[in-house]
Amino acid sequence: MRHASASPGRIAVSGPGGDLTYAELAARAGRAARRLRDEGLADGALVAVAQADPVALLVAVLAADLAGVTPLLCDHAWSEERRAQVMAAVPVAAGFDAPMPEADGPPVRHLPGPDDLTWACFSSGSTGRPRAVVRRRASWTGSFAHLDALAGIGPDDVVLIPGPLVSSLYGFAAVHALAAGATAVVPGRWSPGALAEQSRRATVVHVVPHRLTAVLDAVRAAGGPLRTAVVGGAALDAAARIAAGAAGVRVVSYYGATELSFVAVDVAGSGLRPFPGVEIDVRVPPGQDLGEVWVRSPWLCEGYLAGATGPLRRDDDGWMTVGDLAEPYRPGDVLRLRGRGDGAIQTGGATVVPEDVEEVLRKAPGVDDVVVVGTPHPYLGAVVTAVVEGEGASRTALEAVARAELDPAQRPRRWYAAASLPRTPTGKPARGLVAARLAAGGDPGLRRLG
Repeated sequence: MRHASASPGRIAVSGPGGDLTYAELAARAGRAARRLRDEGLADGALVAVAQADPVALLVAVLAADLAGVTPLLCDHAWSEERRAQVMAAVPVAAGFDAPMPEADGPPVRHLPGPDDLTWACFSSGSTGRPRAVVRRRASWTGSFAHLDALAGIGPDDVVLIPGPLVSSLYGFAAVHALAAGATAVVPGRWSPGALAEQSRRATVVHVVPHRLTAVLDAVRAAGGPLRTAVVGGAALDAAARIAAGAAGVRVVSYYGATELSFVAVDVAGSGLRPFPGVEIDVRVPPGQDLGEVWVRSPWLCEGYLAGATGPLRRDDDGWMTVGDLAEPYRPGDVLRLRGRGDGAIQTGGATVVPEDVEEVLRKAPGVDDVVVVGTPHPYLGAVVTAVVEGEGASRTALEAVARAELDPAQRPRRWYAAASLPRTPTGKPARGLVAARLAAGGDPGLRRLG
């Protein structure tokens, strides 16, 4: 709203249907907020929003904020059955799939406060069972200045956000860009065919690691002013950072979670260190090599709506965890993540962290991406199983890389190929869905690598 007053003609958001200036965005959000208040919704009421158009979704979120209600972002692509199932589990007071209705009248007088519940979205995690995470305004807005400083984002930037805003990663990127006074480019989904045009104007991109290469290719082919890539959602390998540097793009990578927001950040390739304001405690059980990552910070969520269960746990001293594993850590150290505790594979008495194996196998020629899971074995409990995406991948090359860099217990014993891996809304491979497809057997989308 400050930018709408100071720079009304600046482009705030650019979507599939065109551009809105800051003045136009503020006016639409204000009229929609007026309509919400006219509906008689109580302060803090939960309002489901599922607009397919990303600009309309942003208007709905901002209107809810102005009106003092809490937007619950839902996936417009859900089937009616899935939508009904999810909505039955949360206390929604109203829902909007089409662009938010607007009404003329006096401005809404609700003054947003830092403790308002101002954002709720679903996190599928690795299990495929969505649960709604809700957070207070300050848990995001308080971190904006830190990201500005780390990534150098300001009013002159054009920020490309090439993914669904229902994902907290991309949703945060959009509202942060608007708070910074930048132009947020929100296509609403990943579109390789649009990258060339998008790269000609974007100075900053928010992206998950496996999309970074395509963005860099587009910049090299079409040119453009891209200078910074903010990368989250999964681990970033050193080769990708080097490739970005060669293209003149600085990488700011981070580790976090929907429930925890920012936890650690790497601005120079030297390793993850606590994001400003974050305390980290890796709690290693006696006799173990790895421990759970616990976090205490102003950026944590409030929890799950309607008492849903999930990986989030908290203690009496304000620490939270989602079960991620790391090597022992002391303040001042680099945080060395080792995967999710519930994803570890127990095979023949050994514990294998899937991310360790995946990092190595991605080096094999022809591999675009890979997911490693455990599949049942009558004597070993489970065996390491790899599902590879990439037309040029061969078992011979994969096994050669595995023999060279992995311990015997880590080496996959079963190999499958997939034309494309199933992914979460943020673009990460959906490990739980891959495991379920393997368990079902006879999946035509998977073939054994001989």
